[in-house]
Amino acid sequence: MSELVLVRLEKPATILTLNRPDKRNALNRALVTALAEAFRQAIADPHTRVIILTATGPAFCAGMDLHELAETLDRPDEAELVHADARRLAELYDLIYTCPKPTIATVPGPAVAGGAGLVAVCDLAIATPRASFGYPEVRRGLVAAMVLPHLLRLVGERIARELLLAGELIDAQRACQVGLVNAIVAEDQLLPTALEWARRCAQGGPQALAKTKELLRRFSPFASLWQAVQESAAARLQVECRAGLRAFLEKRPPPWVE
Repeated sequence: MSELVLVRLEKPATILTLNRPDKRNALNRALVTALAEAFRQAIADPHTRVIILTATGPAFCAGMDLHELAETLDRPDEAELVHADARRLAELYDLIYTCPKPTIATVPGPAVAGGAGLVAVCDLAIATPRASFGYPEVRRGLVAAMVLPHLLRLVGERIARELLLAGELIDAQRACQVGLVNAIVAEDQLLPTALEWARRCAQGGPQALAKTKELLRRFSPFASLWQAVQESAAARLQVECRAGLRAFLEKRPPPWVE
């Protein structure tokens, strides 16, 4: 089996590549675990000054692996597994958000739900014109509890309400306008641009960069991470979520859509 996260050092950056293209890089347990470990190693590596997150295939990340979730909901230990999955993803988001080194997301294609969350927890984001972003959780009977605080922080309440309640995708241009991404570049310039930004960031002192990031977090309103875990897990166990997942996997409208 191929590696779920490809790791390449290109000083001053380490490039972490989601490598599950056949599943649109959907976040199953194995990928979340592998990505967290790759981030920990990059954080500990003295040669890594900046961490770049990208993906193989046409999509950046389709979000949570709904097939894996559906299988989980058929098990007798579903509540325990669902809470563990929510905590695992929350810990990954927190690891990236609190990373002492600058992080850059490069988004070649769709970043949806938890995938858009990965973009939101990075310091900087660059997208191609082909990229799109969305939080369709409510359309599946789910709640974007863990992504919501980061989305609010970036775009404010009015735009967050639009994205979360309508659950529709927006294109790269709109994402740049509302503050989800910093820049849009041609596809062949995605990684070169990220590396150029990495070189600029690496001109700063490591301790100064880490302290600046700490201060940005300190003065940013942020809801309780663990409360978000509880809300996310609880939503996954509701009847509405089960119905929404079945409809999604069977490629039909959910029961609440006439």
